[in-house]
Amino acid sequence: MAESSLKRIVIIGPTASGKSALAAQLANRLGSIVISADARQCYKQLDIGTAKPEPELLKLAPHFYISLLEPDEPENASAFRRRCDHWEEEHFRKLQQPVVYAGGSTLYLQALLFDLDDVPPSDPVNMALLQRRAEEEGLEQLYEELKAADPAYVARIDGMNRHRMFRALDVWMQTGRPFSSFHRQQGFESPRAGSLVVMPDIPRELLHERINSRVDAMLETGLVEEVSGLLSRWDASLQSLQTVGYREVIAHLKGEISYGQMAADIKTNTRRYAKRQLTWFRRWPFVHKLPAELPAQLIQIDILAGEA
Repeated sequence: MAESSLKRIVIIGPTASGKSALAAQLANRLGSIVISADARQCYKQLDIGTAKPEPELLKLAPHFYISLLEPDEPENASAFRRRCDHWEEEHFRKLQQPVVYAGGSTLYLQALLFDLDDVPPSDPVNMALLQRRAEEEGLEQLYEELKAADPAYVARIDGMNRHRMFRALDVWMQTGRPFSSFHRQQGFESPRAGSLVVMPDIPRELLHERINSRVDAMLETGLVEEVSGLLSRWDASLQSLQTVGYREVIAHLKGEISYGQMAADIKTNTRRYAKRQLTWFRRWPFVHKLPAELPAQLIQIDILAGEA
């Protein structure tokens, strides 16, 4: 790859679009590192359900932000950005090659690509109040309030994610500002300097096939057993477990849905999540689309990097 002023090559896209494989291959060619921009792969023991890179991919290049935290450790997009800034600084001091990022967590990618305004720290009084209201009035009521106060943020989160909902409502209660407004670049027309953002352009039918096949493979390789093991040590309400794949298995283990319904729900909800991801990413005019197949993707990134 030609030398350039690039600091980071960010591979975004919906779940099951092949980001991990592309990132590992690209970093291997560059002699660089991969940082996962995924809000769940950072947790230990959440392996199958988060589709962590397979061992052969991890061998191709050093990977960061994978299996870093315990399942009950709090984490957010701002903390992710601080970690990335540190890793980038260390990386450039040693190698002077672009860092390769791969992920589909919209909030984390937004924190990576744009500068955040100073978000106020969490207010324990507000958080306690929201917890009490959720117990008394139901999470759906708080979801509707957040939807009215900050529809842009609701469009980005994965359903009724308790932790993220509480945090967004807390900020709104403190400042009167939507949580989604805490960015200096409201239009998101261009990312911060030194960023090349690319996305595999996978036909919808093929993406759905990949999603269905991935879910089948997850179940065959022990997703239910993984979740059962997690619940033997951790509470089902953990932030890290409030995501597609884990929620449905938890419902099955509680006896609320059958195995077949669980599998169908994971596939349906994953497809819906992928659609939300794509809807958000299409708002970013700076994203370069890549071919669907990996060899052609690498060639296209070479061309784009040479133009950067």
